[in-house]
Amino acid sequence: MLDTNQENTEDQINQTPEENEVIPTETPKAEEVKEAEEKIEEEEAVEEKASTDKAVEEIEEKVAEDAEKDEERNSIPMLAYENMELEDLTNELEKLLKDFPVQQLKKNIDAIKNAFNAKFGAVLAEKKAAFLEEGGNSIDFQYSSPVKAIYNSLLSDYKKKRDAYYSNLETQLKNNLEKRHIVINELKELIENADPQTMYKNFKVIQASWREIGAVPRNKYNDTWRNYHHHVERFYDLLHLSNDFRDLDFKNNLEEKLRLIEKVEALAELENVNDAFKELQQYHKAWKEDIGPVSQEHREAVWQKFSAASKKIHDKRHDYFRSLKSQYEGIIEKKLEIVASIENYDTSKNKKHSDWQKSINDIEALRKKYFDAGKLPYSKSEEVWLKFKAATKKFNAAKNVFYKKEKSIQQDNLDKKNALIELAESYKESEDWENTTNAMKKIQADWKKVGHVPRKFSDDIWKRFKAACNHYFDRFHNRQDDLNKEQQVFIEEKKAYLDEIKKVEKATIEEINEFIQKWRELGTTPRSVRHIESKFYKQIDKLLEGLSLSKDEIAMLKYKNLIDGFMAQGDGYKLNSEQLFVRKKMDEINKEIQQLENNLSFFSNAKDDNPLLLNVRNNIDSYKDEINVWEQKLEYIKRLDY
Repeated sequence: MLDTNQENTEDQINQTPEENEVIPTETPKAEEVKEAEEKIEEEEAVEEKASTDKAVEEIEEKVAEDAEKDEERNSIPMLAYENMELEDLTNELEKLLKDFPVQQLKKNIDAIKNAFNAKFGAVLAEKKAAFLEEGGNSIDFQYSSPVKAIYNSLLSDYKKKRDAYYSNLETQLKNNLEKRHIVINELKELIENADPQTMYKNFKVIQASWREIGAVPRNKYNDTWRNYHHHVERFYDLLHLSNDFRDLDFKNNLEEKLRLIEKVEALAELENVNDAFKELQQYHKAWKEDIGPVSQEHREAVWQKFSAASKKIHDKRHDYFRSLKSQYEGIIEKKLEIVASIENYDTSKNKKHSDWQKSINDIEALRKKYFDAGKLPYSKSEEVWLKFKAATKKFNAAKNVFYKKEKSIQQDNLDKKNALIELAESYKESEDWENTTNAMKKIQADWKKVGHVPRKFSDDIWKRFKAACNHYFDRFHNRQDDLNKEQQVFIEEKKAYLDEIKKVEKATIEEINEFIQKWRELGTTPRSVRHIESKFYKQIDKLLEGLSLSKDEIAMLKYKNLIDGFMAQGDGYKLNSEQLFVRKKMDEINKEIQQLENNLSFFSNAKDDNPLLLNVRNNIDSYKDEINVWEQKLEYIKRLDY
């Protein structure tokens, strides 16, 4: 049993100041101040240790991740891919796949992909701009490239090999984990069945086996190592040999760890925090994998020193990324402003293709501005990217509505152009040169008036249409060349004959008819020298005026010569025009006669010899004589068979 007085004494000692009846009011003693300071220092040390432990834990998690990717490290030269052409980039991609393990290619292939996409995007934009300048619609634009096809095939091969590698890697990591568990169990058995004569030698075998095993899954790396390291320390603590093996190991390990600490402390001076952190991970791996334990008296001290030096690198890197975060916020703000501009872009006034082309260019400029604003890590960019995609999707939806309607119009245009092609093809073998030439020219004019057709048909229908037109006009021009040689002979004959007629001052009606007959027998006058035709008939008209005939008879003879000339030339168009002209002239004269006859009613009380009345009647008679001539002209044309 405990002494009662002792219990009371202990109760009094354990009471807090608030529980005591007497509270001291004097100034704290030096011992109390020192005790408080030590308590504060102890709390700060605990906080510092917790902070250091957290930093080391983060570093070791990264080491575990990198240990899994150990085989992915490479020293493949990083070329200036951004300066290469598309063909060279494709060749480099093929060479990498042939010469290096697939797991080491990621950085180089990512750089090639960035360079290729940028350059091919520029080519695509150039081709699209040319397509739009030719009148094409954005929705119909297509472009294929042989080098792009080869590049896509190589990239597909890379992805297949990469996927196969990572599938095998997962199996290998699991197998390595099993091997490490086996080694740990062997170490535990060695400790439990310790044989002073053989245990150190067997331990070295186990240690070598451990180091030969490859990477394990990252989520198992640190736990597996701690388990192994715990039993290694147990082994050394239980190793009581008369020889100096253990002490020599401890001494060498301590020296190695101190040298490693110096290297870590030197990393704090590096400007590039990423390079420093990568090297720090290698030092942590070496600390775990390559260097054994030290004696108990040094274990905690060297570990704390190593951890503190590591924390400096960790904190420096943390500060660096915190400054990056501030930069990211500025980039995000810029990108969101651009997204808002796309979101609020007004397309309500776009009514035609050119309006939409301008809008498409505006949106492309905003898209470029978005990407030029800066890069963000995936965790920061995903939300902004989704907003950007939604805004551009809204614009594209409005654009597609317009071009869907435009596509329907283009289909109608395609039907119209196909009809013109069939018409042109039906004329291409025609020998009715004058009428067909006029018809073909009209078809070509109508073709130009028809709007755009779907892009996939435009080349084919244009080739068909062009072939039909070229076929006809090639035949026409070849015929013209042959005719020009033949016609030149009788053109000279006609000019000589015209010179003879000009010398005749008087002729009978029979002679005049003979002149006309011989002129026509010389052949049709080409359009290029049709002026000699008018000169000939002017000379004939001059000879007709010299005959002893009435004015109306001479006018009728001249008219018959004119019409017969049109008939001889086979000019149906002029004959039709002349008939319309005659009918129009007769209508005008009949209206004049009707108006004058109406005017006679105003002279109902006038005498027959009234000058005004006589003038109106004379005009009526004159118009009636004139209309008789026009009726003869009309009758003459109507009798012709053309």
